Amino acid sequence: MKNIQEILSKLTEKERFYPYEYKDHCGSGVPYKEEIIEAVAVMKSLFFPDYYKPEEVILFDDFLKQILEKLQTLLPQIIHKGFCFDCADSAETCKSSLEFARTASNTFLSKIPEIKDSLISDVHAAYLGDPAAKSHGEVILCYPVIQAMIHHRVAHELYKLEIPIIPRMISEMAHSETGIDIHPGAKIGRQFTIDHGTGVVIGETCVIGDNVKIYQGVTLGAKSFPLDENGNPIKGIARHPIVGDNVIIYANATILGRVSIGENAVIGGNTWVTKDVEANSRVTF
Repeated sequence: MKNIQEILSKLTEKERFYPYEYKDHCGSGVPYKEEIIEAVAVMKSLFFPDYYKPEEVILFDDFLKQILEKLQTLLPQIIHKGFCFDCADSAETCKSSLEFARTASNTFLSKIPEIKDSLISDVHAAYLGDPAAKSHGEVILCYPVIQAMIHHRVAHELYKLEIPIIPRMISEMAHSETGIDIHPGAKIGRQFTIDHGTGVVIGETCVIGDNVKIYQGVTLGAKSFPLDENGNPIKGIARHPIVGDNVIIYANATILGRVSIGENAVIGGNTWVTKDVEANSRVTF
């Protein structure tokens, strides 16, 4: 018991052991990972109902209606916690974001058909790009890129709505599950696929065109971090690559900085690229 008291006496030293204390102004608490997992699971059943809906028989239209109604309840609560997490003002100001959370949720829900359409194109790209794929269903259920892109396309829409923390939590869930690290800020076009996937990194300000295919271990990262007068990295500047339409980037290629990869270019495996690449060209080690 003496040891417990000694440990407690140390752990109650706030300045030393709680330097990043969370100030909960409105009492909503930090966003719960379990809530976000549930919301993403619900969205999966909306995007691909044949593969993720409950086993019990239900009319298709009724099922979709139930899913949308469930999201209409879940999302404002989660989004509100995101706003509250980032709020440095008074409780009164923080609570006022609940109405904004409902508005943001409705805006996101209006994007659901567009997100689904992009995901369908991703599934088709993965199927066409892999001779080992036996069916589109196999791609949906088994391929890590589809799990990663479900999370990314959801997270990116929430990121565009300037919702704090929630998009990053969603993207990191996919990162943990698949080994594919895509920042929610990255703009990715239609018919995007990653073969195998493990070790891929796509940075916040990346812009990727349509019909792009990349392989495992590819990094689309930043070359350097400009610093402010205090020596801290400057946030919010464009620092990651722009990849044109119909580009292929092979395994373990590293492309750094705000460089442009022209359309139809092929970047060979294990290459290191820090300069612009012209359209229709090939870069090899």
